[in-house]
Amino acid sequence: MMGWMRRELRRWWWILLLPVMLGGYWLLPISGQVVVMPGQSSRASLWPQMRLEPASPRPGQEATLRVMDVVPWTYVLLTVNGQPAQSEKWPTEASDTLAWEWTFVLPDEEACTLVFYHDCHTGCIERGRMVVGTAQPPAPANLAPTKLGVVFADPEREWHGRSGWDVELTYAQLADQEFWGIDDLATRVHQATAKGLRVLVRVDYDKGQSLPPADDYLALTEYLQCLRQLARDDRLQDVYGYFLGSGFNELGSNSQAPERPVTPQWYARLFNGYGEPVTHTDNAVQVIRAENPQARVLVGPARPWNTDQDGDQRWHGEPVEPYAIDVPWLNYMNSLVAALDEGARAKSAAGIPLAAPDGFALHVPGRPEAPELAGRDRAEEPRLHLRRAEWSDAQAGFRVYRDWLDIINAHPTTRGLPVYITSTNTFASGEGTPPAQNYPQGWLTAALEVINGEPQVQALCWFLDEDRSGDARWDWFSLTRHPGRLIYAAEEFDALLQ
Repeated sequence: MMGWMRRELRRWWWILLLPVMLGGYWLLPISGQVVVMPGQSSRASLWPQMRLEPASPRPGQEATLRVMDVVPWTYVLLTVNGQPAQSEKWPTEASDTLAWEWTFVLPDEEACTLVFYHDCHTGCIERGRMVVGTAQPPAPANLAPTKLGVVFADPEREWHGRSGWDVELTYAQLADQEFWGIDDLATRVHQATAKGLRVLVRVDYDKGQSLPPADDYLALTEYLQCLRQLARDDRLQDVYGYFLGSGFNELGSNSQAPERPVTPQWYARLFNGYGEPVTHTDNAVQVIRAENPQARVLVGPARPWNTDQDGDQRWHGEPVEPYAIDVPWLNYMNSLVAALDEGARAKSAAGIPLAAPDGFALHVPGRPEAPELAGRDRAEEPRLHLRRAEWSDAQAGFRVYRDWLDIINAHPTTRGLPVYITSTNTFASGEGTPPAQNYPQGWLTAALEVINGEPQVQALCWFLDEDRSGDARWDWFSLTRHPGRLIYAAEEFDALLQ
């Protein structure tokens, strides 16, 4: 017996010393993942084993992490404070274990969290983590919520103790690409949530093709696979909600198959299985919730004032009356919400719950150059009804959000659902004047005051803060760069947070 113990000690001596070497203790959470927590003790779990050299590196110093495990994981990843680390040796065999090794420079922060993931090709699953430093990075606390937010939040933006909103974007067909892919998305989500922001992620099918073309079931399958991966990925568990597509009622967002645009019925079929047998689960809501029951699934925003598609002229073979305000964009939205409502009620009647949306994303531009504003302060535009006679008295400016709300609240399963304005600024489609040229000082202040008075509206996000993808087209919209008259918008945004 003593000989056996000596052999085992010679073989595993370094495990006994590892907590001392790392300045902490192994903890085994309920999930089975190994965590190093400095200054605390608990029973040890042997796998995975994470050895850092040097044992106590300083910020800015190069270090090497060796991860050993008895499971031959594939598609592994290490993140260093949310940033992927590059592997140098991978993998090697060590006795009956496998080992992966990363060399990196510790960030200039008080504490550094190293997380080891596996199966990242289908959604990264956390296997183990280590904290280097004296304590975990403090989570934002006592942040005051605000409805104010931005698309593509600048990571250096000062939020003045506010929990605002950040809207991010990924493409199903670019899931492994730089910036638009899931790895870079996870990094941006980590940066935003570390600041206490609530993150909404827009999921498009491809550039120029917001959602899979109508009746393209191969594209639909690929899109659902992407949604499954996003919902499963442990790096994205702090995402507040996902919204599916944007501007899908316009032909410019159906450029890959303009002859098969995303109709209201196709959107509802993709979203919650409308028109399909209720037992079928190949739809976004059921795919996402099967992986992450807590994830919010939002309907994406239709484009206001766009006439490329109208509402459905026939519904199940019967003529359909146009919406009360008979214009294409509102007819389209009304048909879409009616189909979503019908799909959700059919699932519910069959005992399948939670097929209704969790809310709606809205596209709500302002129109400070509208002729209806003649003689009025253009900055007051968000507070004013701009009903245009040639549009059957539809709203022609910021208060188009009221038209969207009226449709959402007219259907049983969507009535009262929260809505999120995921894109707003002073650029109205068809007019071509960017905010850098036409922004009237005080417009954003007025818009936020209006939305603060709307309990159903949860967010007001300016498009955009800073486009880091390298696309210079959006410089004239950027709060961070603030060219021209956007200096006023940038100053207002900062002041409204204080």
